[in-house]
Amino acid sequence: MSRVAVAVIGAGAIGRAHCETIRRSESCRLAAIAEPAAAGKTYAESLGVPWYADARDLLGAMKPDAAIIATPNATHRELAIACIERGIVALVEKPIASTLADAAAIAAASERAGVAVLVGHHRRHNPITRRARSMIAEGALGRLTSATVLATFYKPADYFEVAWRREPGGGPVLINLIHEIDLVRHLCGEIASVQAVVSNAVRGFDVEDSAAILLRLAGGALVTLSLSDTAASPWSWDLASGESLNYPPQPAAVQTHFLSGTEGALALPTLDYWHYSSAKSWFASISRDSVGVERGDPYLAQIDHLARVVRGSEAPLITARDGMLTLRATMAVHKAAKTGQIVRPDQEMEL
Repeated sequence: MSRVAVAVIGAGAIGRAHCETIRRSESCRLAAIAEPAAAGKTYAESLGVPWYADARDLLGAMKPDAAIIATPNATHRELAIACIERGIVALVEKPIASTLADAAAIAAASERAGVAVLVGHHRRHNPITRRARSMIAEGALGRLTSATVLATFYKPADYFEVAWRREPGGGPVLINLIHEIDLVRHLCGEIASVQAVVSNAVRGFDVEDSAAILLRLAGGALVTLSLSDTAASPWSWDLASGESLNYPPQPAAVQTHFLSGTEGALALPTLDYWHYSSAKSWFASISRDSVGVERGDPYLAQIDHLARVVRGSEAPLITARDGMLTLRATMAVHKAAKTGQIVRPDQEMEL
């Protein structure tokens, strides 16, 4: 079977990461790169693939099987719809768009044309996540009662030399917390309401550096999330899961996500499963089982999934509409923090 031809639109850090992943994939091949910067041309030449300064020129010159859109968020709507109109399956990097209106337009166009749009929430492809979701679905936790998520890490000073990272929208809520929101939705269910407070006390930028969030899920469970990008801490999925080589491996097993239910509890990413062997009581001994899972590269799994979607053998794990729901809930965090009110995401925009 021939490999799926994938064009990458945007050759910044994320776009190049996708290019390198495609080169490791046995199901896809890199067909072309679109990137206006001169460095993009040099990069494409080093890989031996065609280069275009403008994505519209690329889409006019060829019809790849799929395209990855890794450009600034505000451009996602135009580029995704351009792919849809040409019958090209698109993988749009998270967030799906910079506004809910743009996200809704992408979702509607995808559904109307019957052309799949995937969203790059790569954690859904991690074997750890897949095993946790399976355990929850099989009833290992019973009815979910509560969850705690830690996303605390330290971004160095030079990270903020890029101006937009010091401005509203460039902080850890939309850049990092959106991954946690998507993981909560994927594992635990839809988010019914959001409460939040944010702080910029450490760095003093116009954007937050820390946040505390309380979610009520549709099923009644409560989720607390602690977020900070100025904390000297190992308690974040990126550091603890080992899914990215950009971060050093942790010296010991670190847990960051804690899910509790009426029949058991699960810690991630270690997949430690806590449950009672007999009577359930805080006076009784509770057992811990290490479920174990073979670690895998979620980025590579995502690319291979894209190939299967193109071939029609799988439905998208996260569609444009699904990605819009994650964006909507994440934006509700900012609104809740700004207003001091409880925000219901489903009242923010009719779908």
